[in-house]
Amino acid sequence: MNTQKKFPKSFSCEFFPPKTEKGAENLRTTLSELATLNPSYFSVTFGAGGSTQEGTFDTVKAIQEKGYAAAPHLSCIGSTRENIRALLNSYIDIGVKRIVALRGDMPSGMGDTAGEFRYANELVEFIRHETGDHFHIEVAAYPEFHPQAPSAQVDMENFARKVKAGANAAITQYFYNAEGYFRFVDDCEKLGVDIPIIPGIMPITNYSNLKRFSDMCGAEIPRWIAQRLIGFSDDKASIVAFGEEVVTELSRKLLDNGAPGLHFYTMNQTGPTRTLWHNLGIEF
Repeated sequence: MNTQKKFPKSFSCEFFPPKTEKGAENLRTTLSELATLNPSYFSVTFGAGGSTQEGTFDTVKAIQEKGYAAAPHLSCIGSTRENIRALLNSYIDIGVKRIVALRGDMPSGMGDTAGEFRYANELVEFIRHETGDHFHIEVAAYPEFHPQAPSAQVDMENFARKVKAGANAAITQYFYNAEGYFRFVDDCEKLGVDIPIIPGIMPITNYSNLKRFSDMCGAEIPRWIAQRLIGFSDDKASIVAFGEEVVTELSRKLLDNGAPGLHFYTMNQTGPTRTLWHNLGIEF
């Protein structure tokens, strides 16, 4: 963990593109409220096979026009070099300086050879080739390892490949086991990986939703947390209070031990992220 302490702290928030006008109105409110915290940037997710490409661009553009830094997720599965090149140029045109470069999920029915990119390292390499150092590139990291990786070692090697291709920093999948993150960082150091690895933080406000997300992405909910949440049943106030306590403690432990910031998965909500931010005394 020693090398992570040398990096400047980065605190960021993640949104997903709204699908309805009501959702868009909610996100505008959330953006204005979370902007008062002065995060380093706001990232915006991207659907499988480009399913929300337009929504991502529109959301990023709206954030940039408000004067805040936005970082679009760019997913390469199912895309062509021509499509990615056009998107990069569009983002340059509206003043975007950050990209979160991802492989993305394989859309059902497309097969293993969909598009001209197979892995995120190829996307990172392409962005660097096309745009030089214009973009600060974040990539994904998996302290509990990618659910599709054949082994932990292969996943580590894949991560190192993305970094070598030109990534500036990494954002982790969310987790609730700090030791897993610390071990991941130690393993990265042994591989010569020397970039900030920012922990992804998921507030806990609803057990069934959290379980569904975690089953999809391979994030582990420790048994003691799961059993407490199940025990609260429909007592939302107790779930929120317990979740706040657990995630605040996790976040504080990460920062105290050298993590170079936090990336909050907001789920387009203000309250949980703002509460954690204030609990941790984050100031810029």
